Amino acid sequence: MDYKLLAGVNRPGRYLNHEINAVHKDKRPEQLHLALAFPDVYEIGMSHYGFLLLYQLLNRRDDVYCERVFAPWDDFSANLKKSQTPLFSLESQTPLGQFDLVGFSLQYEMSYTNVLAMLDLAGIPLAAEERQGFPLIIAGGPSMVNPEPVAPLFDAILVGDGEEAFP
Repeated sequence: MDYKLLAGVNRPGRYLNHEINAVHKDKRPEQLHLALAFPDVYEIGMSHYGFLLLYQLLNRRDDVYCERVFAPWDDFSANLKKSQTPLFSLESQTPLGQFDLVGFSLQYEMSYTNVLAMLDLAGIPLAAEERQGFPLIIAGGPSMVNPEPVAPLFDAILVGDGEEAFP
């Protein structure tokens, strides 16, 4: 990580991968490289049990390499824009546009605008129909019981429990 991005940022630890129980495993080309995205700040996302459970379950699979990404606070977002650095994952600082799949965990409707902001920061077109050569963008979570308002953003939407979809 370019630590200059953290200059003037409140709570810079939320952008570093210095956690106990974070998953560290070797990435292999044949694995699905998945970014599990929570459209809120690190502290909110990491306090959500379902997000943590899905992260652990996915990384237990030998054919998946799952990383996390959270919505940055305004100060870090401004630094990313100023430096023209795309939004990246927590574990390996891989830009979101380089993943095979980005999966958003949508817990409440008020986070929909954060999905837009995260895709924009990553340099990924907002509308699914405009994306070619980018990762698949999917969504799931409780607010997806009525996916129609945000359907144009996603390539696929999972209705139901994510942990059941990825045995």
